[in-house]
Amino acid sequence: MKSINDINFAGKRVIIRVDFNVPLNENQEVTDNTRIRGALPTIQKFLNDGAAIILMSHLGRPKGQVVPELSLAPVAKELSKLIGKEVHFCSKPLGKEVTEAAHNLKAGEIMLLENLRFYPGETKGDEALAKQLADLADVYVNDAFGTAHRRHASTAVIAEFFPTEKYFGLLMEHEIVNLEKALNTKESPYTAVIGGAKVSSKIDIIRNLIPKVDNMIIGGGMSFTFLKALGGEIGSSLYEADKLDLAREILDEMILNGVNIYLPTDVIAADKFDNDANRKTLAANAIPNGWMGLDIGPESRKRFAMAINSSRMILWNGPMGVFEMENFAQGTKAIAISVASSTSGGAFSAIGGGDSVAAINKYELADMLSYVSTGGGAMLEYLEGKTLPGIAAIKA
Repeated sequence: MKSINDINFAGKRVIIRVDFNVPLNENQEVTDNTRIRGALPTIQKFLNDGAAIILMSHLGRPKGQVVPELSLAPVAKELSKLIGKEVHFCSKPLGKEVTEAAHNLKAGEIMLLENLRFYPGETKGDEALAKQLADLADVYVNDAFGTAHRRHASTAVIAEFFPTEKYFGLLMEHEIVNLEKALNTKESPYTAVIGGAKVSSKIDIIRNLIPKVDNMIIGGGMSFTFLKALGGEIGSSLYEADKLDLAREILDEMILNGVNIYLPTDVIAADKFDNDANRKTLAANAIPNGWMGLDIGPESRKRFAMAINSSRMILWNGPMGVFEMENFAQGTKAIAISVASSTSGGAFSAIGGGDSVAAINKYELADMLSYVSTGGGAMLEYLEGKTLPGIAAIKA
């Protein structure tokens, strides 16, 4: 695939699918512009070339209805501030006025369409909607990795109307290059850190990584399903009773592939699911009834950190505990610091998933890591080895 950096788009009208699904406060102001800033390199590239730019995105889940509180108008204002020039806002995503505005757009001008999900056809992958959007421009660019796992009108179907003039944006290109590196690296030792609540949500990732990694660290609520499968006493800790056999199968697969398995040996347990609950450190496989593990313990933090610090490649997806509660955040914080430290020592680190990224941002470590993915669900499916419609449509 050609990079947009290899081509000059002077005089072209370019329609770019961005991910401006950002939080707004009660005053309709953007409270976190990270995703908008992520699109700036691609937008700036086309501005420098002298192209006319049409941006399209979704915001929230209006379910095919016009919801004024989910208008992209505040986003247009925020983008104008960030890029230092006016962004024309269309109060409708489609229609005669929009078509005229798009065709009258001059080189170096930017127009943002209203929330695409005000139309039910967007999430249904409606071909007619995709065709209307395609008719606005000469070139299609997908820079919205966070929606690449959905076959929506603006993320996949629209690409069919651009047989040759379709490209990845710079953000999307960055995501693909780094995820491919994480999946196909020859670097060793390679450590995967997988956390979160449920085995069922991470099973495909774990299985896809088993032949690739040297160390598999499993933390968070999902670790108790593995500990229970090994005969451990886990008290009232979260686990999936119907996944015990599956957990044993996965452990067997890791052993057969020579993967070093890291499960918690100690936990911070609580007598209820509350930040102010009574707490004590217990062996991970000897938790009495009435107590639940809500974070990895100090010994587990040290063991996990040793594996991470000796690695050349690290992939992290999912927290080690209920890190939203300050009293159960130390495990996740320790992993974040270890990953950042190892990266400083020359390792490559890839981080993704909403909770992992939130933890990295909470501890202000993002700039110390090699790659932080912008797409939660999209990254998960990519790591599972699935074909993402938004990516396949550009490559087709």
